[in-house]
Amino acid sequence: MKPSPFEYLAARDIDEALAALAEHDGEAKVLAGGQSLVPAMNFRLATPSLLVDVNRLEGLAGVAVSGDELVIQALVRHVDLEVPASGDATSLLLARVSHLVGHLPIRVRGTFAGSLAHADPAAEWCMLAAALDAIIVARSTRGARRIAASEFFDGLFTTALAADEIITEVRLPLLHDAGIGFREKSQTAGDFATVATVATCSVGDAGIVVDMRLALAGAASTPFRAKRAESLLVGQRPTPDALAAVARAAAEDVDPISDAHGSADYRRHLVEVLSRRALDDALGAAS
Repeated sequence: MKPSPFEYLAARDIDEALAALAEHDGEAKVLAGGQSLVPAMNFRLATPSLLVDVNRLEGLAGVAVSGDELVIQALVRHVDLEVPASGDATSLLLARVSHLVGHLPIRVRGTFAGSLAHADPAAEWCMLAAALDAIIVARSTRGARRIAASEFFDGLFTTALAADEIITEVRLPLLHDAGIGFREKSQTAGDFATVATVATCSVGDAGIVVDMRLALAGAASTPFRAKRAESLLVGQRPTPDALAAVARAAAEDVDPISDAHGSADYRRHLVEVLSRRALDDALGAAS
């Protein structure tokens, strides 16, 4: 397959890129890594009249700690996150997850921000953004705005990002010394997750859980934050019975999809099993 005809602009600065998006009124697409966009164009699932290539833009490829946040800029590739930017648990979690994002050629070209913009519900980065309450910073000719991850993912491959906006950075809270856990089941190495789970946990005095986060990928039409399940453990001791109840609640609350890779019942089972394993990993690291 070949894409439908399109024009191409190698933007020299962010203002030129934003102006082109505004001028084409929803008919332009941003090209950064292109690992999802180019295949979609080849199958004519996407038919933009203009590609705005932002790869030459300077000052948008950094990862750095700023205050109590980790800032990931627009052109940071998946592979860039394999080396932790700091000793904080957030950076360590990114490094752990990044090794399972696609195959090496995808990790070399694809971007963290582009994955969020594509909003595949099986994508690890979308799940991580939901788990950590990420803030997505988007710019257009109208200015900049901050979008909470809880309001960003609207549905299957759809987001709150406007057609004339570019994600310039994503801000993640530092987890400090929290324990982290990540588990994934895919058909083969490098595939999108059939189901993936990420858990973080902080344990205070007397072994009481003071903070816990649990999110899922591949189990619903958007990345899923298991908030009821989280509430069952915060303020409690992480006993085997309590952890089993948390994993069961996550499985009960998710609305699984069925496709060629697994039925809804199979995905619900995976949610319960993988949630428990990710929790065990996070608690083991926290202790």
